[in-house]
Amino acid sequence: MFDVIIAGGGSTGMMLASELRLHGVDVLVLERDAEPTKIVRAQGLHTRSIEVLDQRGLLEPFLALGTQHPVGGFFAGITKPQPDRLDTTYPFVLGIPQTTTDRLLNEHAVELGAEIRYSREVVGLTQDDDGVTAELADGTQLRSRYLVGCDGGRSTVRKRLGVGFPGEPAKNEWLLGEVRIAVPEDEMMPVVMEIYKKRGGFGAIPLGDGVYRMVVPAAGVAEDRTIPPSLDDLKQQMQEIAGTDFGINSPRWLSRFGDSTRLAEHYRVGRVLLAGDAAHIHPPMGGQGLNLGIQDAFNLGWKLAAEINGWAPDGLLDSYEAERHPVAADVLDNTRAQVELRSLEPGPRALRRLVSELMDFDEVNRFLIGKITAIGIRYDFGEGHELLGRRLRDVPLKRGRLYEQMHEGRGLLLDQTGRLSVAGWADRVDHVVDVSEELDAPALLLRPDGHVAWVGEDQQDLQEHLPRWFGAAVS
Repeated sequence: MFDVIIAGGGSTGMMLASELRLHGVDVLVLERDAEPTKIVRAQGLHTRSIEVLDQRGLLEPFLALGTQHPVGGFFAGITKPQPDRLDTTYPFVLGIPQTTTDRLLNEHAVELGAEIRYSREVVGLTQDDDGVTAELADGTQLRSRYLVGCDGGRSTVRKRLGVGFPGEPAKNEWLLGEVRIAVPEDEMMPVVMEIYKKRGGFGAIPLGDGVYRMVVPAAGVAEDRTIPPSLDDLKQQMQEIAGTDFGINSPRWLSRFGDSTRLAEHYRVGRVLLAGDAAHIHPPMGGQGLNLGIQDAFNLGWKLAAEINGWAPDGLLDSYEAERHPVAADVLDNTRAQVELRSLEPGPRALRRLVSELMDFDEVNRFLIGKITAIGIRYDFGEGHELLGRRLRDVPLKRGRLYEQMHEGRGLLLDQTGRLSVAGWADRVDHVVDVSEELDAPALLLRPDGHVAWVGEDQQDLQEHLPRWFGAAVS
């Protein structure tokens, strides 16, 4: 029996596998496809995801393979200057293809000891008090203590659980692909930009060597969206919209995506949980989907590991849904708003002009950037210090950086007083006695995901808060 089976080997699944392996959890990842996907649906990592990677010591290869872009202009494509002194060490978007992100996370999960099996599709499941039985397409049955569905928007795990997925079906669809184009770029791009200004949803991004990433509105919403479009489909739509297909040829891959917006009613049913697109889907406005899934995994991993390793306090695993479901609901709302703001109808165009004027106010601009980048998230830990429930940025310490202390995925007491102790919890919480000129708090207790769970300087008060997140003390 495995500790955890993860259905789905994309970014969410691999991030979760890595987090579980940090805590010695036996993990099996089952991926339906025969090999990692070549389709590039996401093109970047936002600030909070960059921080997550840094907290685990994974950031360097991502930075080496990515391109840094300003964070302004990601809310409905309304371009504004980037505010000064954002609350992060990484005030940029990292442009990096999803396939590269998937590969790097895959390599890290394997390095930590996760087992990954391709061409293994989960088609059914049953659960009891002791575990979950996963039924595979080839008739194999596998047993685990827990199972997590990271198997995308059409999640089999979610469907077999009977979890509702309410929301709005797709009203629009786009064709997406990487193709070669026969005409010169200076001849094609003016046509592309003119069409984009008039109707939106049409674009070409040069990738080098005559290859472009094309996005073209589809004729309608396909009945079976699992079937990829053909090159002829793409040519036909380009001819209809642009009057030419620019001589496109030699597709690397072709796909389609729509603007469905749905949120799972629950993220947990017994020993089965959902994460990533299996739990929420939305239009790609603001590039939040992949980031939302990675951050789901970051929230869930240490909690599920604590449950398996036997020290989780009551309610810890349920806090995954309590914290992440509202975050996804907020993302769905802001993408709905962005869709409206990109409409070419007179009413939405007037609203877009008004929102653009409001974004000239620094606080409005910062607020919307906080939504898109996820640095504005605050979990409800009750009343208290302004940092309570928020993630803490990578503050410099006298002897290094905060995030350098978090690579093992444990809790952390950052003690600027030197008088406190985590005796009884030292197997789960690191005690770092150091100071930061940028931190106006005597001491902070951080969860493994970097969110502030306690602020203060009283030992008795600390000992009353430690059990909430880290279970009973060990004598």
